[in-house]
Amino acid sequence: MKVVLCGPPRSGKSCLRQGLKDAVRSVPGAPYLYVITACPDGEGAWFQETVNADPALAAACKMAYKAKFTPEFVNRIASSVRSCALPLTLVDIGGIPSAENEAICASATHALLLAGDISRFEEWREFCRKVELVVVAEIRSDYHGTSDTVPALDEDGVYRGAVHHLERGEPVAERPTIKALAEILAEMANRGE
Repeated sequence: MKVVLCGPPRSGKSCLRQGLKDAVRSVPGAPYLYVITACPDGEGAWFQETVNADPALAAACKMAYKAKFTPEFVNRIASSVRSCALPLTLVDIGGIPSAENEAICASATHALLLAGDISRFEEWREFCRKVELVVVAEIRSDYHGTSDTVPALDEDGVYRGAVHHLERGEPVAERPTIKALAEILAEMANRGE
């Protein structure tokens, strides 16, 4: 199961990525959640933990590692996604439904959408249709909120909910929505979906 984490910029995808990684670890019987960072924005899988320990160092490293998409980068990441045979992989792409992201996601299987403005989901639904990704969940990122809305399964087979205040440097793995998503993904991966 190769799940693409997608949505517009500044939705909290990097925070959600780290929260899911931590939350899946606490699900009994869950497979290891492997993360592929598929955007050259300088925010690798290491970034959130570095922000927690030393925000200034994280910012400096991000600037040093920040780059643009190149054919070599796209080919390398697409190959990593295609070759990964682990039961549960999270692919964190950039915030634009681009040709580069399409190439990277061509071998992925599922998607988790995150957006602060729910009207932005449609462009990502279209992206998922184009690259044939099954949308598992659509989560509203409510930065100013004070509580989550735990994802519930809609008639169309998509879980919908909300997560509040995704902020760098804050632990989020215990948020009800993130814990629920971790359980959903672990169960799906264990069933081989």
